[in-house]
Amino acid sequence: MSHARHPVRQHARVLAAALVGTSVEFYDFYIFATAMALVLAQQFFPADAPVGQMLLGFMSLGIAFFARPVGAIAFGHFGDRVGRKSTLVASLLLMGGSTLAVAFLPTYAQAGVLAPVLLCICRFGQGFGLGGEWGGAALLAVENAPAGWETRFGSAPQLGAPVGFLFANGLFLILGFTLPEADFKAWGWRIPFLLSAVLVGVGLWVRLRITETAAFAKAKAHHMPPAIPLGVLVRHHWQALIAGSAGVVSCFALFYLCTAFALAQGTGKLHYPRTGFMVAQLAANTFLALGIVYSSIWSDRFGAWRVLGLGALLGALVGSVYWLGLSSGSLWLVFITLSAALFAMGMAYGPLGGWLSGLFPVEVRYSGISMAFNVGGIIGGAATPVVAQGFIDGGHPHFIGILPAVAGVVTVAGIAWTRRLKR
Repeated sequence: MSHARHPVRQHARVLAAALVGTSVEFYDFYIFATAMALVLAQQFFPADAPVGQMLLGFMSLGIAFFARPVGAIAFGHFGDRVGRKSTLVASLLLMGGSTLAVAFLPTYAQAGVLAPVLLCICRFGQGFGLGGEWGGAALLAVENAPAGWETRFGSAPQLGAPVGFLFANGLFLILGFTLPEADFKAWGWRIPFLLSAVLVGVGLWVRLRITETAAFAKAKAHHMPPAIPLGVLVRHHWQALIAGSAGVVSCFALFYLCTAFALAQGTGKLHYPRTGFMVAQLAANTFLALGIVYSSIWSDRFGAWRVLGLGALLGALVGSVYWLGLSSGSLWLVFITLSAALFAMGMAYGPLGGWLSGLFPVEVRYSGISMAFNVGGIIGGAATPVVAQGFIDGGHPHFIGILPAVAGVVTVAGIAWTRRLKR
């Protein structure tokens, strides 16, 4: 007698394509953030900048978040009209090319003001590519999921975040152990950007072997795709778009407080040893993965909106003691603080693929979830580290805890709005 295959085994190729592609994309995204915290701000911005090198560095990080909605519009258009697969291949190529280009950029000492301009262009390219990445990868998984497994399948792209972070920070950690400080600052920081080309090649190989999603193929067989999906989205689904964007804010705020911002403060103002702090951060990344896995399982059982709201509230709670733990002087307390915050972030991140997909119909779903995810990223990911750095520079670091609390309120408000729309 034959036995049905386990859903994960049956769809292993699809899940691998969703995970591997986003892992590569997030690796590209994070090596930029990590390098900025460690060296790029000093290499690409003038030392006598009126607002400070590090603040300029975080502002350049934020450029990608403003590029992401632009990418979401462009890739969402083709993803809803042409298909998920080909759009995902294009987004990966753009992201990889922008990252590789950073390895060859001249520094401020070599090219003056041209250096930060080129750096910002590359960062814009990263954001543009990632704007079309996550939504397509989430749909690739969710639209192929068996009934009752939507959020678990939809968590595959989210797991790309801790995997990409592991490779990015792990590589910088290895370079810190093997290279003298002077060599790392002179040329060693370019190595992770060069290696991106290899990872992009792996991602392309996996993605070119998959087929189109069943939901998109079925919808296209029965109806012509809208000529301008964004127009349909804005006219008929604008409330879901705003509410979905709000639901994303908490996870982004927590993540960038715990990664680029924490690394910059830990190795700068707080004077922790660089390798020790990066080990603590890398170990805490495990709890992000655990949060994503558990939240996706619980979401399919209890409802994605409930678990998402719980994650946002946990993030607000952890945020109230975030700076106390980070500035404690103990790497163990730093590890505990970052682990708790990243677990809460995983709880608010894991359900997003399944939750956002349920807010939009198939014909505008790529545009809808991509726009919501990336607009929420601007609010949570771009603004949070800049405002937090402003609190530091202004002598009020204890105010940083307000940021995840506000982000949590915004996310819960977005969830409540979607519940009202469904009723």
